Amino acid sequence: MEYIGFVFGIFGLFAYLQVSSLKKRVDDLERELTKIKGTSYHEDRTALLDAAKTYVGQDVCIELKEDHEDIDIMNYGNTKHGSNTILDADDEWLLVKIKTPKGDKEKLIRMESIERISVIQK
Repeated sequence: MEYIGFVFGIFGLFAYLQVSSLKKRVDDLERELTKIKGTSYHEDRTALLDAAKTYVGQDVCIELKEDHEDIDIMNYGNTKHGSNTILDADDEWLLVKIKTPKGDKEKLIRMESIERISVIQK
């Protein structure tokens, strides 16, 4: 009887190891997809990067993903009281100058945290 419990314990351990390794692989794939995946405005990450490089020097509206929100961009950058100006863009980062009533700020924003970039129509 103890032998059967031992065998089931071994099988349970193997099942647990399989599930934990599968969970790690799924997490890795999700992380990779978030790097590659685009948004509803930009079809993929390269389109977002191309838009950012195209808009260098222009005032833009930047929408960040919910879990990456920035208080300066929300309060000043996308409103009539201030603006976001893209200074530089590369594969991983976006350098933005935010005009606020108190002065200008420069911020680095990760490209993977950006939902949309669009030009402000004046």
